[in-house]
Amino acid sequence: MAHSVIAPRILCIGIPVRDLAFRVEAVPARGSKANATHLAEICGGNALNAAISIARLGGRVAFAGPMGDARETSSGFILERMASENLDTSHIVRIPDATTPVSAIIIDATGERTLTIYRDPALWTVELPDADKLLADCQAVLVESRCASFCTDLCTEARRRGIAVIVGVDRAMSLHDGLLTTASHLLFASEQVQQTAGIADDGDALKRLAALTPAFLAATRGPRGTIWLNEAGEIEETPAFAVQAVDTLGAGDVFHGAFTLRLAEGGGVGQALQFAAAAAALKCTRHGGGLAAPQRVEVEELLRGEHRSNSKDALRI
Repeated sequence: MAHSVIAPRILCIGIPVRDLAFRVEAVPARGSKANATHLAEICGGNALNAAISIARLGGRVAFAGPMGDARETSSGFILERMASENLDTSHIVRIPDATTPVSAIIIDATGERTLTIYRDPALWTVELPDADKLLADCQAVLVESRCASFCTDLCTEARRRGIAVIVGVDRAMSLHDGLLTTASHLLFASEQVQQTAGIADDGDALKRLAALTPAFLAATRGPRGTIWLNEAGEIEETPAFAVQAVDTLGAGDVFHGAFTLRLAEGGGVGQALQFAAAAAALKCTRHGGGLAAPQRVEVEELLRGEHRSNSKDALRI
């Protein structure tokens, strides 16, 4: 698969999280206890998982967003792992007296995850660095939808400069959300696109949103693949790869990162969606959340095999 000789620089915007992931046979009932078979302490967060994915697939990544006070331990833990993945962390903003988010994640025998997370409200007061610094030599911006309050102006400036802005949507968006119209590409999950549009059908929901935004629109549907609207407003489909899923944590984030990178390399949206599906599928075959993101050679090998399936064991995003 041909791609740019000079790796594109991608800016990822989000809020990093320190994850405590427990593997169990089954999620315990309310008020009960369960013994975990495995514990992993990893870094996470939507944009950070995507950033790791991009770096492993060959992109150059700068990360911007808030983290807690320099004295608290979670931020130090995350920064060490970001450095090991060769991510540029110079644009991270430390918030005095704030706490970096921490999540507790339970992963059952099917690979499905249940989680709870704490985000310090003070993190939302962040002011990102100057746009000239963040967008210099930048081919794409990937942002968590929840960060609209502090990044919409930057994304608007990126679009003014002709830079693609990809939004990974993991919760319902307001129809008045600035990112809805600022983004060049909106990647929803099935539940979120239906909730955002107020329509209980993925295709109809995409078509309703298309009347409100000029952005490219897609909805991931796990083992049923991804549906998206082409330039004519017609629904197209990108199948999922059949894999035995053991851990779906971070799969959607890996999808978003891979899509963004392939797009920044000059691939069309169809090609970028196939590339993303392969990367996310491989992530689901191993434990570790976003830290289980694959290397590029693995993705290209899977793409060459062209094995697709809609089976129940296919990845869930």
